[in-house]
Amino acid sequence: MLAAITGDRQQRVDVNSRPSLIAIVYLAVVGPCVFILQPGFVQGLVEYLGLTEQQAGFIASAEMFGLATTTVLLSFVSSRVTWRNVVTICIIICVLGNLASLGQSDFNTLAAIRYVTGLGSGGIISLTFTMMSLTERSDRNFGYIIVWVLTYGAFGLLLMPKAYAIVGMNGVFIFFAAFCAFGLAFVRHLPDSGDHVETGEEARGFSAALKGSTLAAILSYNIAIGIVWAYLFLVGLDAGMPVQAVANALTVSQFLGIAGAFLAVLFEVRLGRLLPLAIGIIGGAASVYYLVGDIGGAEYWIGVCGFNFLWNLSMPYLLATLADFDLKGRMVVHGVSMQFIGYAVGPAIAARLLGFGYDAINTTAAILFVAAALLLLPGVMAQREGLRR
Repeated sequence: MLAAITGDRQQRVDVNSRPSLIAIVYLAVVGPCVFILQPGFVQGLVEYLGLTEQQAGFIASAEMFGLATTTVLLSFVSSRVTWRNVVTICIIICVLGNLASLGQSDFNTLAAIRYVTGLGSGGIISLTFTMMSLTERSDRNFGYIIVWVLTYGAFGLLLMPKAYAIVGMNGVFIFFAAFCAFGLAFVRHLPDSGDHVETGEEARGFSAALKGSTLAAILSYNIAIGIVWAYLFLVGLDAGMPVQAVANALTVSQFLGIAGAFLAVLFEVRLGRLLPLAIGIIGGAASVYYLVGDIGGAEYWIGVCGFNFLWNLSMPYLLATLADFDLKGRMVVHGVSMQFIGYAVGPAIAARLLGFGYDAINTTAAILFVAAALLLLPGVMAQREGLRR
């Protein structure tokens, strides 16, 4: 059965070919298909399953810890496994995990199931991002991933309130399972490993200190995103906005995120990486901090739209920066593990900060954004100046 899905392993796949790029992009959307809808998902856990806000945050965090577990594991073994087989197994885990979530309302049981589901999601994300890092135009191609992830997220957040009203939480879990299952049709178009990619040189020679600083920046940046994202829907409700109005604001912010990511597709490296990264990360910190204090609907719209636009402007450049540290995707694997450790830790930190109010959550995130910018600067400057140290 596995061979019928993965195709002929003797036939090498050109990672730059259109079928391969389409397959990578689709599966890169499948991997975070729950995370990208996390504000609506958390709201559903609270309103439709009767969980507390803190419990919902911990369940979201449990799934992210599952993602992080697999991404960390693959950071050590990705060069020694068959990529198509691993992706296939991970898709099946996601399908079964979402189906096992049907009818569950017990906090501990659902947290365990979502953790296991996250294990599958993490494998899909880690390997698809690694595959994309091997393409010739990684800035542009990572931009395509973000564009399609956000397109899915924009329509998903817009439709979630209606979906809950029509099919309930179980219907949403069934959708996640079906969306993941369809990914099996794309597996045969994926590369099986990165060993056959023509690199021209084996290593780029950047120092361990530069790589470590960059990975720390990725961790700080994504902890901040995880902190903000988990409770962003509830922040809008706390500002006195109706449920659908919050969904509308998040949907528009997703479309602006698409615009941000599309700028990376359009400009690639014409503006360099330092400028878009500085605007994206520091501007993101300012947008999140704009949500601090006594806010209404207008402030919420400005904050979430600025956050989503700038977050997704910077993300393709962040991933491409990781790709440029070596030529076989190793740093991207490590970076993705840092990314999802951040996404896992973020909601847990936010849940702990909840007792101090949403202002504490958003202030902490803004500080972590600034820290990420400072940690990222040495690596980006070294790449720009062509230093090997």
